[in-house]
Formats: sequence, C-alpha cells, structure tokens
Amino acid sequence: MTRRLLPALLLALLAGCSSLPPEPGDGPGEPIADPGAIPDAEPRSEPKSRYGNPERYEVFGRTYQVLDSADGYRERGIASWYGSKFHGRRTSSGEPFDMYAMTAAHRALPLPTYVAVRHLESGREIVVRVNDRGPFADNRIIDLSYAAAAKLGMLESGTAPVEVRTVTPDRQAAASGAGSEHDTETGEDVTANAAEAIAADPAPAQPEAAEAVSYFLQVGAFREAGNARRLADRLQADAFRADVRVESGDDGFHRVQLGPLTDIAAVDRISDRLAEAGHGPGHVVIPD
Repeated sequence: MTRRLLPALLLALLAGCSSLPPEPGDGPGEPIADPGAIPDAEPRSEPKSRYGNPERYEVFGRTYQVLDSADGYRERGIASWYGSKFHGRRTSSGEPFDMYAMTAAHRALPLPTYVAVRHLESGREIVVRVNDRGPFADNRIIDLSYAAAAKLGMLESGTAPVEVRTVTPDRQAAASGAGSEHDTETGEDVTANAAEAIAADPAPAQPEAAEAVSYFLQVGAFREAGNARRLADRLQADAFRADVRVESGDDGFHRVQLGPLTDIAAVDRISDRLAEAGHGPGHVVIPD
C-alpha cells in the first residue's frame, strides 16, 4: 500500500500549491499597510531542492520541462497571485507556503531560483524566491505570493504585465535599493517584517521606469513562410476581432500573432476563443 501511495504523494508535492485547480475562498490575508516596507528576498547560493526538480513532469495532462539552469532567464508575460487558501500547504519544493513571504511559483525554473519581477505598467520591481510550481492556467508565467503581489501593486487587479529575470547573489549586491530586484525569500525575517507591516491603508512603492504595454497572442511559429501565411489567413477568416500579423525573425521563424490587444481581459477573451476554435490558447507576447 505504501508503494502505491508514494507516486501519488510525489505528484501532489510536485504540483504544489499554485497548481491546484481554482478553489472558492482563496484571497488575501491581513491587510498590509505599507507593502513597500516588506524586504525583498535576498538572493543567496542554495543547492537545488530535493523535491520539485525532475527533468520533466505532467500536470492536468500537459508535460512541462524543468530548466537545467536559470542563468540568463528573462521572460515577459502576465503574473497572477495566490494566498490564504493555500497558506501553510506544502509547496513543490517541500516547504510550507507562507503567503507573507516574498516567494513565487514558476513552471520551469529550478527550485529554488531568485528572480526580479518588474511591473511593466508601473515600473515597480521586487525580488522573490521561486519555491513552487505553477501557475498552470493559460497565459500566466508566474504566480506571486500575497505579500509579493501587494508589494508589486497588483492585488486589486489580480494580474499584471511583468518582466521576470533571474538574479544572482553577486548581481543583488550591486543593485540599488530595496524593491529593485527579483523573486526570492528570506524565510523568517521576511515573514516577520511582513507581519509588522500589517495595518490599515496601503502606501504605494516608488515606481521606476513604466512602459506602455501592448499584448499579442502567438498562435504558431513556422520555418516556412507559406505555412505561416496559411494559418494567418485561417485566423483572419475566423474573425477573432483582432489584427493578424506574421512577424519574420532573424532566427528564420515566421510567427503568427493576433494583436495588439489592449489589456489582459482582451487577451483572455481571445485566448478562450482560439482554444474553442481548435487553435490552442496561444502564447502571450509582450514586446520590449
């Protein structure tokens, strides 16, 4: 019996908190009066977690591959957050999820990894420690803890356009000021400081460089330009109420994209329509 249970237990551990199907009742914890006062996670050298780092894994019928290294990782996309429903539950790394710690979930980065997360519309930037797997919803690239989402200024909206990049201890030492780096956790110190910040009215963090954000949904990438054009014609005929373009890159690929789209609600709406039409949900692209 123990042998039969072990694979299921390992799968549940790998899936982590963020990956579980949406449940009613997830939401914020105690109000945080001054999110900017919560210290960022401080990157430090750590061995890979014993759990949560297989070469590949499957969740909800999809297979994901874990990166061998986080060096040079940089991606733009949409962030979400998770909170009270999962507080205290075990993450993919085996650590308990602490919604008041500066942590995050990611599908592919090695556990743990420290990343900087920059809100593209406000310019705010935080550093978190990735210790969980997820999010497994379409069109999301990172799931932030409640405290991290509060500091980034995205609690009310629930989602935000972000840029995520890895941060190493040497880069962190050269960085300027709090709130200027990426995803990390300092454990008890972060939790204690977040608890001390709990109070009435939130005070916004000081923004850095903000951007005008536009979204595209990439539906396919082809070596042959003719194949890309044929898909673009089909999408145009399906009338998705969005412009269709073929972007030809220096790498030899021709990428078929819908957009620009004005906001995340439009992204999700057209992504759902793409999936219903048999094209798949697409992949969110936010140009530099």
